[in-house]
Amino acid sequence: MLAVNDFVNELNNILWGWPMLVALAATGVFLTIGLRFMPWRKLPEGLKLSVQPSKGAGDISPFQALMTALAATVGTGNIAGVATAIYFGGPGALFYMWVIALVGMATKYTEAVLAVAYREVDELGNHVGGPMYYIKNGVGAKFPTLALVLAPAFAVFTALAGFGIGNGVQAHSVASALQSNFGVPEIVSGLVMMVAVGLVLIGGIRRIGEVASALVPTMIVVYIGGAVIVLAINYEAIPAALGLVFYHAFTPTAAEGGFIGATVMLAIRWGFARGIFSNEAGLGSAAIAHAAAKTDDPIQQGLVGMVGVFIDTLIVCTLTGLVIITSGLWTSGVNGAALTSAAFGASLPWGGALVAISLALFAFTTLLGWSYYGERAVEFLFGVKAIWPYRIVWVLAIPVGAMTSLDLVWNMADALNAMMALPNLIALFILAPAVFTMTRNYWAKDKS
Repeated sequence: MLAVNDFVNELNNILWGWPMLVALAATGVFLTIGLRFMPWRKLPEGLKLSVQPSKGAGDISPFQALMTALAATVGTGNIAGVATAIYFGGPGALFYMWVIALVGMATKYTEAVLAVAYREVDELGNHVGGPMYYIKNGVGAKFPTLALVLAPAFAVFTALAGFGIGNGVQAHSVASALQSNFGVPEIVSGLVMMVAVGLVLIGGIRRIGEVASALVPTMIVVYIGGAVIVLAINYEAIPAALGLVFYHAFTPTAAEGGFIGATVMLAIRWGFARGIFSNEAGLGSAAIAHAAAKTDDPIQQGLVGMVGVFIDTLIVCTLTGLVIITSGLWTSGVNGAALTSAAFGASLPWGGALVAISLALFAFTTLLGWSYYGERAVEFLFGVKAIWPYRIVWVLAIPVGAMTSLDLVWNMADALNAMMALPNLIALFILAPAVFTMTRNYWAKDKS
């Protein structure tokens, strides 16, 4: 197992080297400029559209689509992922999580627009879409041979990545948190999650959308409320914490206590990697959920889609990072969810329990959201007959993930994320001009 972990770690060093970091950032910058910074200017419009009544063809409301996408993104990346970024990259890593999120809003907007524009209706009457479909129908119209390679490649990587980012990481993190805070054996947590997820998956995307729209807003508000209370208690430390974030974004962080030190490159690497892990902008995964939305306008769903990055990273991850840094425990040598739990617990007697409960809810909804992504990927590859076998394997993998080494699970998740991103980023560059045109036409029509 150690040899496998070392191999995957070396693979990550290649996949998440300068080429991938530049590709992700360049795609976001290119799309942000091409859209004339519209995602930043029109964020209020996206927030308004996300709660308006649905209209048009689809399976779930735009709000449910956003909540399903958030269910998949607001997970351990917001609790354990932020802590891991700071553990390896220092406080400056939080700055680069902001950077990738700001340009990631344009990326997520483009993905959601293309998801609706190129979606299909399968033989069961469900609206299906995402990168494999906009590669097939969009890129395929211009470069048929390229699409024949990229579309199935994305589907394969997504189906596999789900077991890392969406299953194993979530199951292990929540099992570890419940064991350390409440003494619950990891196998018990895994089995309970397995049963709960299985009961929801029986109802398909409509059941997932209903559960997500009920749980996600509640759990985010509860977690944010706890973080705000902690920061209110430690308000005097906030300016210094922000100073560390900005200073170490451009200056190496020296070793201190249990912190081994970090270069600026490590801050960028871990900030980008954990930022992408958290909000998934560039992976194309959330587009699969947005393709099911009841809407006749791709632009409007794109506006709804970009809201997810804002909530996930610029709000939830920022609060987690500031709680960790203001606590002073980022130099303790503790990593992952345990670090976030300790940071909350340093100010609140019930802080550790709050993090454990939040992590359990976050992980549960992520297991639901990513199961849908994975089944749409296998449906693209093998047809609707593959949906139920995939669901069964997905559910059975949960207790296995709960007891698997955290280092190996995280490393595999990072590697598969990078492999998902590559075909999607190529498609976004090719199809970006069409999105720019649709966007200009939408706002021109809106003004008239």
